Amino acid sequence: MAESFEDTVAAARSCNICKAHLPLGPRPVFQIAQTARILIVGQAPGRRVHETGIPFNDPSGERLRSWMGVDRTVFYDSARIALLPMGFCYPGTGKSGDLPPRPECAQHWRQPLLDFLPHIALTLVIGQYAHAWHLATRQKGNLTDTVKNWREYWPDILALPHPSPRNNIWLRRNPWFEEEILPVLKDRVAQLLN
Repeated sequence: MAESFEDTVAAARSCNICKAHLPLGPRPVFQIAQTARILIVGQAPGRRVHETGIPFNDPSGERLRSWMGVDRTVFYDSARIALLPMGFCYPGTGKSGDLPPRPECAQHWRQPLLDFLPHIALTLVIGQYAHAWHLATRQKGNLTDTVKNWREYWPDILALPHPSPRNNIWLRRNPWFEEEILPVLKDRVAQLLN
């Protein structure tokens, strides 16, 4: 017999399967409710998110909310927006930033939790690990080409670059992203949440 939504969420929140690989220990950070219309798939929590336990509680989150045209109240309303990163725990830091999400997390939790989200009408996939899982063979050769070909996945999925300040150079080099995609994203978000 399949576990209930509540049991599955409780098990995910207390997960420690990759404890040995987490420099700050396990602290799964995600937001979910079965009524959510929008799913946001990031990479893994950063250090600040790990410390606060609040997803996208950092400059990346500020930019993402701006891209979507929502405030913190709407963004953190789990009845409307689910936040399920590819890895639920902070993976630590490497030479060029945070390490990739631990693969055990997606292998163990992704599909069981997604199965409890029947009302998702738009999935925002952020960064290469989210692109790889949610787009699989439909993604292009690199992130820029995947984002540029957004109409191939629309209106169900929108591939995004990471909203991190580290991507300011990418955003400057690709002004079409903010000019072409963000107005459409804001309209779709408003339509689904109202």
